[in-house]
Amino acid sequence: MAMRPGSTSPSTMSTPPAPPTTSSPCSRYWAGAWCRGCATLKDWSLYTLAGMEAEPLLRQHIGGRIDEQAIREAWDEVLRIGLSIDGREVAPSVVLKKLAAMPKTNLLARALREIGRIERTLFMIEWYSSPALRSRCRAGLNKGEAGHKLTRAVFFHERGEIRDAAFESQAFRASALNLLISAIILWNTAYLSRVVDQLRHEGHDLPDEILRHVSPQIWEHINLIGTYDWSHKDLPPLGSFRPLHRAPSDIQAAA
Repeated sequence: MAMRPGSTSPSTMSTPPAPPTTSSPCSRYWAGAWCRGCATLKDWSLYTLAGMEAEPLLRQHIGGRIDEQAIREAWDEVLRIGLSIDGREVAPSVVLKKLAAMPKTNLLARALREIGRIERTLFMIEWYSSPALRSRCRAGLNKGEAGHKLTRAVFFHERGEIRDAAFESQAFRASALNLLISAIILWNTAYLSRVVDQLRHEGHDLPDEILRHVSPQIWEHINLIGTYDWSHKDLPPLGSFRPLHRAPSDIQAAA
């Protein structure tokens, strides 16, 4: 079966990813990715504690009550798992595998599910009420999407699919792809730094707050499907850089 790097199957493209139901250090990030896929608040389910009354506008979005008793009864086990992960005594993937094998009625699984619902509800409220948080999450997600676009642009051989049957061959091809992408990002980072230094030397104002939004995951200036020349002619001396291109005079005048 052929695999396409940086892509998803058609069955997963039309629906947003499932929200996290267990508490973890990454749960807020994944909740942000899930929230971005939801069109409106009606797609969300909030949970409340016993004795709490929801605002009238939010009552139709309440999915249920938090089972506080399950959390109390399994709290010591939850802390033990959290400390084991934090102390690197056990990998999170191992914990997830064991939880997946447990029945839904298991006390520990129920407690983690309820804690995840609390975390998810708090994040949803913060997400909906904080434009700054939504903007920060979108910026992070856009960086990931830019990386996928660069991967798809570079990996055009065999129509962007890994067709090797052996796992070792698939690993070699994936490693070569990662190496090539890293080389492009390194090249762009090095020359973007020289461009910034040159412009600042010429007196241009380039605040760091703006520069942190500039991504090195660009490839429009690279001819990916041209003729590859592996000779060493026209290469700059070792440790030096190519000269920077100056913008045309009409573009400079417009700026």
